[in-house]
Amino acid sequence: MSELISPLASVSPNARLGSNVKIDPFVFVADDVEIGEGTHLHAGAVVLDGARIGRHCNIHSGAVIAGEPQDLKFKGEKTTAVIGDYTNIRECATVNRGTASKGTTIVGSHCLIMAYTHVAHDCVIGDSVIISNASQIAGEVHIDHNAVIGGGSLIHQFCHVGAHVMMQGGSLINKDIPPYIMCGRNPSSYVGINVVGLRRRGFSSEQISLLQEIYRIIFSADLNTTSAITCVEQTIPESELRNEVISFIRASKRGILKGNN
Repeated sequence: MSELISPLASVSPNARLGSNVKIDPFVFVADDVEIGEGTHLHAGAVVLDGARIGRHCNIHSGAVIAGEPQDLKFKGEKTTAVIGDYTNIRECATVNRGTASKGTTIVGSHCLIMAYTHVAHDCVIGDSVIISNASQIAGEVHIDHNAVIGGGSLIHQFCHVGAHVMMQGGSLINKDIPPYIMCGRNPSSYVGINVVGLRRRGFSSEQISLLQEIYRIIFSADLNTTSAITCVEQTIPESELRNEVISFIRASKRGILKGNN
């Protein structure tokens, strides 16, 4: 056994391990598992059939990757849970594998999934997402890149959270959250543009001002969503940001959260 793999770990000989994978005592690794080079499984981590873990990840104590979905429709079908590169999954977090619905659960690269968080079956979590402690992400939720989910948040099944969203801790989310905004209060509502986050990621003042004007129309102009989108198209010059916001809202199946009125 490699000196990087503790003799106190239970690692299936059928698991496919990259170079320099470090496995601490009391880790369990099942048969149908792939782990990329340089990944570290900390003491007590559990990696089950269907796990596909990328390079240079950290899977901390008590975390369970590719557990069976908590879905009564699941009939034992062969599915996966895919973790990207450089992702950090902290203590006692769980990432369930997919169901027949989509076949896989995906967590992107450079993510931080904090302690006691649950990512349910068939979710898609984009790159560089932070999900803070004890948040519960229901099945088939889609969270786009660079979103930050505050601690203790609950996100309803099938919701879509847009890119660069900043979500207040303890949020209860049952609607889609358009990109680039902050949401907070109870019930959850729009509270402004994620200005600090966007500046940190290189967005210009002009781009931020454009987003502020778009969302002023959508959330504060006393228009219904359809009329607000029409107004944005008629008054805001076409751009990649404008089109992204419009496309997100038009594609929403659950409707978007309320404004701050």
